[in-house]
Parts: sequence; structure tokens; C-alpha cells
Amino acid sequence: MTTAKKIQMFLEQSSWIRKMFEQGAQLKERHGAEQVFDFSLGNPNLEPPARFKEVLLDVAKSSGSGHHSYMPNTGYLSVRQAVAEFLSSEQGVAVTADEVIMTCGAAGALNVILKAVLDPGDEVITPAPYFVEYGFYVSNHVGTLKTAPTRSDFSLDIEAIGAAITPRTKAVLINSPNNPTGQIYSKESLLQLGALLTEESSRSNHTLYLISDEPYRKIVFDGAEVPSIFACYAESMIVTSYSKDLSIPGERIGFLAVNPKATHKEELLAGMALTNRILGYVNAPALMQRTVQSLQGVSVDTTIYQKKRDLLCDGLSECGYEFVKPKGAFYLFPKTPLQDDVAFVNALQEELILTVPGSGFGAPGYFRIAFCVDDDTIKRALPGFARILKRF
Repeated sequence: MTTAKKIQMFLEQSSWIRKMFEQGAQLKERHGAEQVFDFSLGNPNLEPPARFKEVLLDVAKSSGSGHHSYMPNTGYLSVRQAVAEFLSSEQGVAVTADEVIMTCGAAGALNVILKAVLDPGDEVITPAPYFVEYGFYVSNHVGTLKTAPTRSDFSLDIEAIGAAITPRTKAVLINSPNNPTGQIYSKESLLQLGALLTEESSRSNHTLYLISDEPYRKIVFDGAEVPSIFACYAESMIVTSYSKDLSIPGERIGFLAVNPKATHKEELLAGMALTNRILGYVNAPALMQRTVQSLQGVSVDTTIYQKKRDLLCDGLSECGYEFVKPKGAFYLFPKTPLQDDVAFVNALQEELILTVPGSGFGAPGYFRIAFCVDDDTIKRALPGFARILKRF
């Protein structure tokens, strides 16, 4: 065996994911990519806002000493000041540049935090369904990911989270709007979660952190709002990226922020500044940092995603699928008509439809549809969705 046993185990755990993508590639080669309805990846299909391109060109043309040099581990001060100013308005809590660290996307930010706070054997709890990579990220830093079920509408089940807490629990990791469900956790439930973590921290005599993964925060529908995590719990951190709201996932730019009221704020920030370097990221890309500095609050037109959601939901509802209509992100998470969601997803491939089984998100009996695709793809796929559901 040439790979580490741990990585071999991960490969085996995700073998059905690899198989699905391999089958998708074969379908595209056999039938032509335009004939395959690919809903498998959450890859934004909207172009970045025009303002992004204007700023990027201006930044690329600018000259100055040190524009492409190493910088502080935490990122350019001017960029962090711009982020902090916007974040203060968004969270309703005064945030300073010192409480922000620029990172290589939200994934980089999560790994930076987990590296800084986890000791071997520590546990991180996440509500299920959850983003499949969380388990790998926690394991990267010798921790264990535990899941707590959500309610039937995918909202937080505070009692279930409480039941999952043990003396080894170090953090709760949430994602809102959620991938894969599109659910937004309510302010009431977040305040309840904050109260639970405050009580458990006091009882165990060690701090339980709340980490909020928010790359879809600006992609919300029907006037929905994403509550402020900082206002709900003092021992909290935010990670996010510009991948979805600016449609630039390939640029790997994001940030983390620590609640100004966190008890051990200075120690946390010092630790994360170090882990941002020793994990090998060193700094978030200089060009992208200087670009997003001028793009705080800028976003793609989210009404386009809302129209895609409505087109898909209306069509699948007419077919007879059961689902909770997403409030944000660009995913739909319907029930499968049989418990074996992998078998159902394989059946959809007979109609040249590529989706992802819910098992990969800790929720067997469901499947994920990423509707960040052309409207024509949604329209042409609907008859195939109908035929497969009718069969079962």
C-alpha cells in the first residue's frame, strides 16, 4: 500500500462519490456533455459581477512597493479593516481588523480554526445533514466529528445537540444557509444553542466554541435574513468565502473572524495567525485580497438563483417529489422514494441526470440537486425526474 492507512480509509469511505463522478464522466463521453443533466456540483454558474472585473483590472494595473511580497500572516491591514467595517454592520457587533484573518477560502479558514483549538480526541458536533468535507477537516487535526440530527424541516434540534455533548466536546460547527438543505437557522434557535453552550461550558469548566460556516450568507430567497452569530453567542467564530456571492470559487479567498467578546480572543487569534502559516497557506492570495477590499457587500444577482429554485421546485412538486423548499444557497434536498438513496441516484443516471446521494451528507433517504445550472438544463431534466419517480 503506497498511501497512508488513514487516507486509504477516506478513499474507501468516499468510493461511491468517486464512482458517481466516474460514471458521470462516462455518460458525458458517451452521450455528449450537453445531453447530460449535471446537478452534482455546487459550482456557481453565474458570471462574477461586472464590478469584480473592473476592480480586478485596476488592482492588476496598479504598481507599488510590496504588492506581491509576503505580508503579515493575518493579511493586509487595509483589507482586514474593510472586512471588519462590513462585518460590523452585518453582525450588529463592532468588529476590528485585529479580529479578522484573511484565508484561502472558507475551507482554509475552517482548517486554521480546527488546527488552533483541537487536541487529540476532541470532538466537534455538527447538525446533519452536513457538508461532507467536515469529517475530513476535523480528522486533519486529530479530532472526531459527531453528528446531531435536525428536525424534519432541517431546523436545529437543540435537545439533540445537547445529547451529543460529552466532556471531549470542543466546538459545534454549523452551516447556514445550509449545504445541502438550503435551510437557514432561526435567531431563536441560535440563541437557544448559545444558551446551551454557555451552560455546558460552565458545567465542564472549559469553553465550547460555536463555529459558523457562512459562504452562502448572501444567497437567500424571499427576503430571508441570516441571523448574527456574534449577537447570539460570545464564544463564536465565523468563516466564509467570496466563492459563492462573487462567483469566484477558483480564487480561494475568504476570511475568519473571532467574536470581539470571546473570552480567550487574543490567544485564539495568535494561535490562528500561526496555524494560517504552518498549515502551508502562509497568506491568502495578495491579488485577491486587494480586489475584495473594494467589494464588500457586492454580490451576484441572487434573484436569478431564486428563479432557478422556483423552476425546479415547481417542476419536481408537480412530479410528486417531497422536499423542504430551501430558503438560501443553491441546493434542493428531496426525499428519495426508497431508503436506498444511492440506488435511486444510480437510477437517475439512466435518464442522464447526475445528483448526489444524501448518505454522503449524513442523511440517507435523500438526494442533493445543485440548481446552479442553466435554466434549460432544469427544464430538460424534469421529464427524466418524473419517469424515475413513477417507476419507484
